[in-house]
Amino acid sequence: MSTTSRITVTAVAAAVGMTALAACGSSDGGSTDAKTVTLVSHDSFAVSKSVLAGFEKESGYQVKVVQSGDAGKAVNQAILSKGNPQGDVFFGIDNTLLSRGLKEDLFSPYKAQGLDNVPAELQLDKDRHRVTPLDYGDTCVNYDRAYFAQHKITPPETFDDLIKPEYKNLLVTENSATSSPGLAFQLGTIAKYGENGWQDYWKKLKANGVEVVNGWEQAYNERFSGSAAGKGKGDKPLVVSYASSPPVEVLGKKPEPKEAPTGVATGTCFRQIEFGGLLKGAKNEKGGKALLDFLLSKKFQEDVPLQMFVNPARTDAKVPALFTKYGATIDKPATVAPETITKNREQWIKQWSSLVLK
Repeated sequence: MSTTSRITVTAVAAAVGMTALAACGSSDGGSTDAKTVTLVSHDSFAVSKSVLAGFEKESGYQVKVVQSGDAGKAVNQAILSKGNPQGDVFFGIDNTLLSRGLKEDLFSPYKAQGLDNVPAELQLDKDRHRVTPLDYGDTCVNYDRAYFAQHKITPPETFDDLIKPEYKNLLVTENSATSSPGLAFQLGTIAKYGENGWQDYWKKLKANGVEVVNGWEQAYNERFSGSAAGKGKGDKPLVVSYASSPPVEVLGKKPEPKEAPTGVATGTCFRQIEFGGLLKGAKNEKGGKALLDFLLSKKFQEDVPLQMFVNPARTDAKVPALFTKYGATIDKPATVAPETITKNREQWIKQWSSLVLK
């Protein structure tokens, strides 16, 4: 949407927040003792109350969600609390940050139920099962259709377009060091221009007035002019978001429009895969395993598209018509091999920070 999410990725879905939701029933031999299982996540995690309540009733666990900022910040916080984690399960580490979490030994191996319904290409840790793939999405530049129609400018479609004079001062992106969409966008430019050409591209993008903010929520909801949640107060008609973000802007509108008010520059996309994992040192390991099974269950997976606006990892999960009608399908997103990301990520982030933030 990850997603990711954060993709990972909705401005209007009701976030569970940091509250604990009351559980009903029990799966522990009829015991009425309260049991809590804690999910640590980025700020864009969302689930329908009825879906979560169903898990709580069936399992007997009370679910607490602790949100820790953008995905990059959440992963950093998990590393800082390693050995004494904030919770039992982490949701939202993606392929741009995965090797960092694995290198830091954040997760205990667990093969979640339902993994046989997840394509092999999403299972980046399939030999050890330290993390479970839960959703995927394509990070892409989104544009505000009304702005470009009003100014009689053709919206951009490719990375090359973004450095053209007509798009000067129009783009806002996220910080690669603190945001997974920001890092994914940087990786997309590396995939496009190569290890020897991406820095020159960013010099041109900086010269063309790109704005950098810390995370997706700020970029999309505060700076992007096309965000319904931001009520059009932003002045940037281009934002790094997701191919699945346009359905957010249509959700709940009656009658449904012919097209979403935002569009996707399909030549700027990078594939993100989001994972969940049982945190090493979890106080409720049994509950954490049950929660991971739930996150990969068909019921939760079918809730994902209209809650976090990313694609479910399970191939047998049904995707709502609104999601497919208004979201963009990216047949050939940019990718960088996980081992290449592992080898170069920290250096690339430092180079990007030195080049763009100074």
